[in-house]
Amino acid sequence: MNRILVLNGPNLNLLGTREPQIYGYTTMDDVIEDLQSRFSGIEIEYFQSNCEGEIIDKLHAVGFDSQCIGVALNAGAYTHTSLAIADAIAAIKTPVVELHISNVHARESIRHTSLISPVCRGVIAGFGVDSYRLAIEAILNF
Repeated sequence: MNRILVLNGPNLNLLGTREPQIYGYTTMDDVIEDLQSRFSGIEIEYFQSNCEGEIIDKLHAVGFDSQCIGVALNAGAYTHTSLAIADAIAAIKTPVVELHISNVHARESIRHTSLISPVCRGVIAGFGVDSYRLAIEAILNF
């Protein structure tokens, strides 16, 4: 069975409790449960880490796996700071969709620049946790 990796970066383990005025009250467990029910023909794999190297290792692990048809990546703050994650995305074959829960362009100016966008297949931002569904739909339409 084909699978899609939902990969989250730092602080996204706090989804549902961290700054709910920005990120809402929905937990990541709720998001994954919803995605699994919506996309029952695809295995949804989930991984979250607050550590840059673990995110890179996960990208490498799925990046040449023919069963993994895409990565929905919310790199959190690493989006704006990690050339290493950008290099990992550029090095793999599996397509990556960058996603954000909030509209990063309506927030602090440091969040307006993404180091990973140039090496991702596309970017989805500002649709709340529905950004995860939209990223998976995009992957399925590649």
